[in-house]
Amino acid sequence: MSGLAALIVEDEARARGYLAELLRATGAFERLAEAPSAAEATRALLAATCDVAFVDIRLVERPGDLSGLEWVRGVATAPNPPRFVFTTALPDHALAAFEAGAVDYLLKPYTTRRVGACVQRLLARDRPPPVPAAAEPPRLVARTSTGIVLLAADRALAFEAADRLTYVHHEDGRFNVDASLAALQAQLGPSILRCHRNWLVAPRHVRRLERRSGELVLLVGASLIVPVARDRAGEVRQALVAGAIG
Repeated sequence: MSGLAALIVEDEARARGYLAELLRATGAFERLAEAPSAAEATRALLAATCDVAFVDIRLVERPGDLSGLEWVRGVATAPNPPRFVFTTALPDHALAAFEAGAVDYLLKPYTTRRVGACVQRLLARDRPPPVPAAAEPPRLVARTSTGIVLLAADRALAFEAADRLTYVHHEDGRFNVDASLAALQAQLGPSILRCHRNWLVAPRHVRRLERRSGELVLLVGASLIVPVARDRAGEVRQALVAGAIG
């Protein structure tokens, strides 16, 4: 990955040049600028966009100039500040550096391995979070006269309790399942709706809610007719229109 713009704020020319060399070797930087003082670093930030600034925490203080730590504290409050990596020969200021918002802390003398690890950390911050793999929809275990069949739960139209058995009305047919309606409702959660003491229905597959011969029914899938109990009519109607348009 490439394309980062960096600013090296370091008063020692040799250290500044060596760090620039190591950063270029990573192949991650499109532009590298250098500044020997806080004042020149400020001018560099005003002149061009900067993604990350490598700042010597103890710059030589000239009259009217700032230390690296003081400069970062000021710049960090400006709009769209760069990320900061502090550089120093001593580890004594690590806590102050991270309190100032540093994303890393490089000790001198620099090494290829440590600079590379720092750059990888910076690049990792720029990568979008991985998109989680789509979870497989749960499957139902149903029975046939010859064995069992595994059914995609999201294609179940409704569940019916009849003759002391429980049936699933599925896009692939009608099958017996070894679970009560209460157990199925607990396991399937909001993807299923109780519409009658003997019926659960999948709202996503409901096409119509209407009266037939004075009774409220649901048309589910292509042709399944499911009754709606009077005491559940309001709850069913509300669940079906929730999130709908119009």
